[in-house]
Amino acid sequence: MGTITTPDGTNLFYKDWGPKDAQPVMFHHGWPLSADDWDSQMLFFLSEGFRVIAHDRRGHGRSDQTDTGNDMDTYASDVAAIAEALDLRDAVHVGHSTGGGEVTRYAARAERGRIAKAVLIGAIPPVMVRSDKNPDGIAMEVFDGFRVALSRNRAQFYLEVPSGPFYGFNRDDAEISEGLIHNWWRQAMAGGAKAHYDCIAAFSETNFTKDLESINVPVLFLHGEDDQIVPIENSANKAIKLVRNGRLKVYPGLSHGLFATHPDLINADILSFIREG
Repeated sequence: MGTITTPDGTNLFYKDWGPKDAQPVMFHHGWPLSADDWDSQMLFFLSEGFRVIAHDRRGHGRSDQTDTGNDMDTYASDVAAIAEALDLRDAVHVGHSTGGGEVTRYAARAERGRIAKAVLIGAIPPVMVRSDKNPDGIAMEVFDGFRVALSRNRAQFYLEVPSGPFYGFNRDDAEISEGLIHNWWRQAMAGGAKAHYDCIAAFSETNFTKDLESINVPVLFLHGEDDQIVPIENSANKAIKLVRNGRLKVYPGLSHGLFATHPDLINADILSFIREG
């Protein structure tokens, strides 16, 4: 574990485990979490002989609680800074939700040879918010509600999200994990309120259409059919049509947090994709 300092002076926390000459797999967490959300994946891919890396996005977890730079362009630049500092080459980048947007923007701009493949899990691209060009998107009022809830009582809001739609624990037949709920809250409360507030606009309003069209490496989309946070109809079902070399796998009945609730299933599918020729 260590830190790097970006050109604008922000300290970013990261974990870097495994042989430094092995193929890197880098994980990008969702809002408002941290690298710890990838514990199951980090341990699994480490055991399979990979070098595994995960960072806390600026304003999240153990990285600096920045009041500026909380936007997708800066997030992607931060990833590039980590990739350069650790000399990551032919890396597989795996992103969940907001992290999927981060991977998309980074992949579209990455230095030649840095990235081999991308995996987007419950990811936000192409664009979440409703507009004239995206009429079936999510209404801005929903994201405004997030901002109000965060501002008034962030601690309570960060209990309600994982207790309800994030993991599908609001469904009648859900097998509820109190550990996942508390771990989500722990990670979220470690970050900065200002950065989390700004990130709502970053994940809801950023348009990744051109990024998706520019990616020239294979992309695997994994999405839960019952994703209540990033509905599949407005995300993966559209994004798959924009990439040059993409594949979409849909999981019936699974939620937004499917890689945490079903790690064995998701890990196996990612590993198969990585090992394909």
